[in-house]
Amino acid sequence: MAAFEPAAFQAQYVGRDIAAGLITGVMAIPLSVGIAMMSDYPIKVGLATVAFACMIGWINAWIRPGNFIGCPGIAAGLAPVLAIGVASFGMENMAFVIFLTAVMQAIIWRFDWQRYILLVVPAYLVEGLLAGIGLKIALKFLDFTYELPVELVAADTFFNEARIQLLLISLTGLGLFVYLFTKFRHIQPAVPYFVIIAAGVTLAQFVHVPMLHVEDVPLSLALPIPQFDNALTWAYVFGFAAMLAVIDVIEQVMSNAAIQKIDPLKRTCNSNNSLLAIWIANMGSSFFGGMTNLDGLAKSTTNRLAGAYTKFSVLIIGCVVTFFVINPHYLELLPKFAVAIVMIFTGWKMIAGLMHVTHHGPYALVLAFLTGALVYKVGIFEGLLVAMAIHGAVHYLVDTQANKRPVKAIVGDYFSNLRKISSES
Repeated sequence: MAAFEPAAFQAQYVGRDIAAGLITGVMAIPLSVGIAMMSDYPIKVGLATVAFACMIGWINAWIRPGNFIGCPGIAAGLAPVLAIGVASFGMENMAFVIFLTAVMQAIIWRFDWQRYILLVVPAYLVEGLLAGIGLKIALKFLDFTYELPVELVAADTFFNEARIQLLLISLTGLGLFVYLFTKFRHIQPAVPYFVIIAAGVTLAQFVHVPMLHVEDVPLSLALPIPQFDNALTWAYVFGFAAMLAVIDVIEQVMSNAAIQKIDPLKRTCNSNNSLLAIWIANMGSSFFGGMTNLDGLAKSTTNRLAGAYTKFSVLIIGCVVTFFVINPHYLELLPKFAVAIVMIFTGWKMIAGLMHVTHHGPYALVLAFLTGALVYKVGIFEGLLVAMAIHGAVHYLVDTQANKRPVKAIVGDYFSNLRKISSES
């Protein structure tokens, strides 16, 4: 009977959902700030995306719930991808890229193609992709751990007293964060985020450190109209949007599998319903220049352990984030090193995901490491394509040369697997 319980609101859990939403909302702030910075998007736009996605997620839960405690937001795994998009197409064209991504996700949702995606792009290749992205994130924010205010920079000495002091502060903060996460991750994973925010804000009152700067950009509605001038750019945009859509879908499917395991009432997730909320939120955000979204596992786990039982907690999270969208100047109380600690740890967690690949065997582990290296060195789009090509070539050669199987039989088995997935759905 638990599977038929309302997903959006239940009066018996309202107190727990409010408390969970407040806790998770505060935890989501530094994480969302860091992801927006990594994506080269204005912080205010990133937070607005989270708030809008939370609202859509809650509304969707009344109609077609995908999961019961998942927390929507901007995803760390997509941050460097969006940064590449900004660098390649310009911020003025990113609204159209997000709109196109949403259209592709709508098609995937309409035909329930998420069932087949993991057959084409195996989970261990995705873990390698995320590991490469995690390394990019960790190294990107490493600079913040020793960045000094301009007036404290010594022209003749890099490691002056002020920089050494900031490095020690950052290392101590990271060590404290890791210790608290290890201690509280199964009880209340928001604790290290609360502590690092409070400690950072307090320390900044006594030590001169670089502070977060939030550009108070105007949020306005506009049609996502592209400004491309040649066919080659159009082709690249379509390929880029397809990659963005598929990665977003895969991450959501994988998150739902984990969210289902931690659901307090053991309710079943419906990944295709989650995709409905995702593409609607993505399409809507494209009209105010927003980013992509999905139900992130870190925030969803925090939401669960904070006591959430329904998606009403997500509405509260959206309210918390909206407060900072309206009052972004409060974020400037946060020192950069505190944001760096959160994002370096996030990057490490993505790299550590490679350990999940070990049960797939040596081949999967090697391919995951190779994918991570390619993504880091060559680029996310190009690295993923090369890894998929290598994966396909290895299977083709093993089947045709070692197993002596004809190409016709290999193709037949592939389509048989597709039909089997369809019949089981």
